[in-house]
Amino acid sequence: MELKKFIRDIPDFPEKGIIFRDITPLLKDAEAFKFSIDSLSEKLKDIDFDIIVAPEARGFIFGGALSYKLNKGLVPVRKPGKLPYKVISEKYSLEYGEAELQMHIDAISKGQKVIIFDDVLATGGTALSLKKLVEKSGGEVVAMSFLIELSYLNPRKILSNDKIISLIVY
Repeated sequence: MELKKFIRDIPDFPEKGIIFRDITPLLKDAEAFKFSIDSLSEKLKDIDFDIIVAPEARGFIFGGALSYKLNKGLVPVRKPGKLPYKVISEKYSLEYGEAELQMHIDAISKGQKVIIFDDVLATGGTALSLKKLVEKSGGEVVAMSFLIELSYLNPRKILSNDKIISLIVY
């Protein structure tokens, strides 16, 4: 299945010069969504890992489905002020600003093997921030997986030592 036809390009969002890759048409199409989850699961099934870490909001959608399909736990990572228990935080840069992510302090046990999943790999800033959160918790990132990779933004430059699995590459 050609998944790119289910991705809508929205120019100048959230700022002028940015092309936003909108995955909502893919989510709306049951077959495309199922194909995405099945394809990602196939790519991840032979990796030895314990848990999936996924940021809000679109990371939750895929991370939850992948966790279910692969019989793994899910750790939600959120924006500040959204988690009810003690948290650890990591600030990072986006291609159009700055942001912060938080995770419960006890979400990952020392030595747990982690796959990070997010919908889009752009500059690599979010992925690197997620990796730092996992490492602060004593976990080990064994792979990072993405629905979409924007290779023209060169995200692998800052993630050069990480195993990266992407389903759609622009």
